[in-house]
Amino acid sequence: MRELLEAVADGSLSPTAAEAELRGYVTEEAGRFDATRDRRRGIPEGIFAEGKSASQVIALAETALETTGRALLTRVSDSQFNALEAHLDETVPEATIDRRSTTVRVTTSSSDSPSLDATVGIATGGTVDGPVADEAELVCVDAGATVDRVDDIGVAALSRTLDQLDRFREADVLIVVAGREGALPTVIAGLVDTPVIGVPVSSGYGHAGNGEAALAGMLQSCTVLSVVNIDAGFVAGAQATLIARAIDTARD
Repeated sequence: MRELLEAVADGSLSPTAAEAELRGYVTEEAGRFDATRDRRRGIPEGIFAEGKSASQVIALAETALETTGRALLTRVSDSQFNALEAHLDETVPEATIDRRSTTVRVTTSSSDSPSLDATVGIATGGTVDGPVADEAELVCVDAGATVDRVDDIGVAALSRTLDQLDRFREADVLIVVAGREGALPTVIAGLVDTPVIGVPVSSGYGHAGNGEAALAGMLQSCTVLSVVNIDAGFVAGAQATLIARAIDTARD
């Protein structure tokens, strides 16, 4: 503790970073940020931007960067992103911003660049599934896993799926994202010996077209797979990352 206090006194450590070391989290007006989740859980805290003001998103991103060197944000609107980007350009010009649909990853020179000896395969049924897959992918990228992604291979033309089987079988874990009736994860899981994580997407027509049919179909799969909640790309990416970490450790 004395070393932390001395570091704060000489200016080499900010009070926010010191609080993160001492308590594990930092309390701000915008909320509490769990700065040690990555060390404790293997997955960093994601900043859920939906329902927050742009200033709250910026404040939490700043705290994440100050305490961990990187920030991972989900469900970021265009206006929130524009405000965040403008703020970072002014305050942290060296920051690298990776935006994919509504998910944003920000890194600085002080952040570690992890690398896992494991490959996460990601497949989508159609273009509409892209933003959810982007969320899962960026979580895996943040953890240092290799990502092999293939899009738009829905079962309406099964040959598109069968053409990719070799790639799926080479992956260490698969995330399969699909809306409508959610058949794609079930089909793929029946053809590979790789762990499959199914992600139902809120797309489709009419009755149960908000992802409920896809969720029910995956839960009732007669082939073995895991299923996360509707549109829960972050959760799927986090689960795949934990599997990838275990595989990386075993290979070491």
